[in-house]
Amino acid sequence: MDTTGAAAGDPRRAGVPVTGQRRRLALRSVRGAVGKGRDFTRQTLRDWGWDRGESAEDALLVVSELVTNAALHARGCHELVLTAGETLRIDVLDGARALPRPQAVPRPGVPGGHGLHIVQRLSDRWGSYAHGTGKVVWAEIEASRLADRQPGPRNEPFAG
Repeated sequence: MDTTGAAAGDPRRAGVPVTGQRRRLALRSVRGAVGKGRDFTRQTLRDWGWDRGESAEDALLVVSELVTNAALHARGCHELVLTAGETLRIDVLDGARALPRPQAVPRPGVPGGHGLHIVQRLSDRWGSYAHGTGKVVWAEIEASRLADRQPGPRNEPFAG
């Protein structure tokens, strides 16, 4: 069965992937997990017809930030899961149960501490919950932003 949406006339090429379609990428102990996660996300967005606008770039940056945070602060990224529906749901499973908290005031010009603020700014919703021996950090981007090439999320601008 073709799940790529590449067939001519497939509604997914028009930005309407099959609701609930899910793709998973195992990243436990994988070198270059951030790049592999971005490549996987880019291809998935292309297959679903969601790769043509600024919001697709937002999704790639959100994936980069979440996978990087898992690698730096949570014993590594175990899995990246992308789910299509009313939103693009991005789930990153990692190996630490401590839930993430954005730094109260990221310091401009100082590396680090900006990742969750970027995720908050670029996604329509995000959060986290404990799962097994680790947690899931998730973000959602409205499908209409991806399909219609609408710029920007509805959240407040990132100051920093």
